[in-house]
Amino acid sequence: MGMSVTISAATEQDAEQILKLQYLCYQSEAELYGDYGIEPLTQPLDSLRAELAGGTVLVARLGDEVVASVRGAVDSDGTARINKLIVHPRMQRHGLGGRLLAAIEAQLAEAGAAKSFQLFTGHRSDRNLRLYRKHGYAQVSTERVDERLTLVTLVKGAETTAFVASA
Repeated sequence: MGMSVTISAATEQDAEQILKLQYLCYQSEAELYGDYGIEPLTQPLDSLRAELAGGTVLVARLGDEVVASVRGAVDSDGTARINKLIVHPRMQRHGLGGRLLAAIEAQLAEAGAAKSFQLFTGHRSDRNLRLYRKHGYAQVSTERVDERLTLVTLVKGAETTAFVASA
């Protein structure tokens, strides 16, 4: 008997599971860039709890286990910034990241405040870049952080989300 993955708003009770999952998921990014001091690996639980209280955080559950998560918030200028899209390694490459991305875009656009969506990833994170491009994001800039990392910023308009969701 198989269980299906459900996506819902995260709760305060999910904080520890999200943080553990984040730590697991960002190991590959840390290895890719040779930097184990990246913020997702050093974020304290209180900081994550503040994000839960102040923004939109979604989780994907398989039974009671949080197997994926994503965060987002809309700025005063209407830019919805999406970050920390994570999927448990055993659940990757099955469309869950795309489902979660579409779900947070829909939630952030629902209030009508989001005019565009923005996210970023590292220049070596090919799987992330493929996923984002597949979902309509286009690269708009790069910023060299240090000798190991260049951040790639990608955006798409909120109207693209409405079209994709209805297709």
